[in-house]
Amino acid sequence: MNPTPPPQPRSTRGAFAIVTCLFFIWGFITSVNDILVFQFRKAFTLSLFESQLVQFAFFGAYFIASTLYFVISVTSGDPIARMGYRRGVVLGLVLAALGTALFWPAGSFVSYDLFLTGLFILGLGLAMLQIAANPYVTLLGPEQSAAGRLNLAQGFNSLGTVLGPFLAGYWIFQLFANSGTHPSDAVRIPYGAFCGAFVLLAVIFSFIHLPDVGEEKVEKGAGALRMPHVVLGIIAIFMYVGGEVSIGSEVLNFLRLPQVAGMNEIAGKLFVSLFWAGLMIGRFIAAVELSALPRLRKQLLVAAIPVAAWLILCAIRGPHVAIAYAPFLVGCWALFQLGAALPARTLGLFSLAVSALMVVAMFASGHIAMWCVIGAGLFSSIGWTNTFPLALEGTGNFKSQASSLLVMGVLGGALLPPLQGKLADHTSLQFSFIVPALAYLYVSFYGWKGCRIGRT
Repeated sequence: MNPTPPPQPRSTRGAFAIVTCLFFIWGFITSVNDILVFQFRKAFTLSLFESQLVQFAFFGAYFIASTLYFVISVTSGDPIARMGYRRGVVLGLVLAALGTALFWPAGSFVSYDLFLTGLFILGLGLAMLQIAANPYVTLLGPEQSAAGRLNLAQGFNSLGTVLGPFLAGYWIFQLFANSGTHPSDAVRIPYGAFCGAFVLLAVIFSFIHLPDVGEEKVEKGAGALRMPHVVLGIIAIFMYVGGEVSIGSEVLNFLRLPQVAGMNEIAGKLFVSLFWAGLMIGRFIAAVELSALPRLRKQLLVAAIPVAAWLILCAIRGPHVAIAYAPFLVGCWALFQLGAALPARTLGLFSLAVSALMVVAMFASGHIAMWCVIGAGLFSSIGWTNTFPLALEGTGNFKSQASSLLVMGVLGGALLPPLQGKLADHTSLQFSFIVPALAYLYVSFYGWKGCRIGRT
């Protein structure tokens, strides 16, 4: 039995709890993009490709922000090392507030271009939050349990992604929908509330104290790019984010297909939330499995979390939905056992499972195809949270620079969804799921082999 790890210092635990709030809110607002894709397609009479420009603008901003960050770090030294993690978070929150504020005039002028501009600025802000918060979480404790901490923080991120489509779907499709106005007008009030939340958080983070753990020396140069496992990790993040966003963006359209489920948007948004709930469940299990808890306690919790999730699902959605989802929960538990608490092996297994589910969804129909797409969320859960710490291992004083490069990989969320949309326009929506299938196949390679290339 593993010895019980020493408790974290209180200041470190408090900092972890505060930063976790950021993970929740950016998960919430990111998942609302899936609702915007559907709403704007209807409001502006867009093709699948044009509607996916929502994801292009949002995740393209991640690439621009992280590229600028990298250039500055090479020429002048790492910005986070200069300003500190707290100021980096405040800068990200201010930019996010500006982006969401633009939704009000965009709704007034009924301008799709202005909505995309707001999403771009919002993406810039969230990219800065990602660059600061992800490595900060990995530094709040031993490196060997970094994946466990990041999975726990991302578990709350996933809680946001679960609540996002459900609450935003209610706000946009029902509460603020007005037959006398343009459909895009329904998004103004929700995004006004997001703006207020970002301003409030920026004020809070301007005055709180965060411990200065693992701050790097200010070094110039592109040291992170000389590490092969970092470069391959950037590609893995690109493929993971692109694959996950591609699936999540098309869940609602996929469920509306007559040969799959024939659902309307009101019923479909509940299953979009279930897709994102899978990420939350998987990440909470991973937070336990990859932690330094004693073995017996770990095994009990790893079994208890999927059981509790199944009981909650049964109470909320009824036995028929819970029974259909049960095989995915059992499969998730089994893959964690095969992963043996090794982040790289677990990443390889889970990503391979997503690729297999996408292939089945391409050629099956009815409930089989439907549940393969929804269940893929459960196995997508650890793609980011295991890849990120694996790529940051051994980066030393270039940790924040490596983080900015990895966040640059979020460009996959801007490019792969439109690629899937273009493929769907020319073939079929079902066949277009070959895009995330191939993307996750690469992530699986990174888990099995890529994260060790160039390492000693």
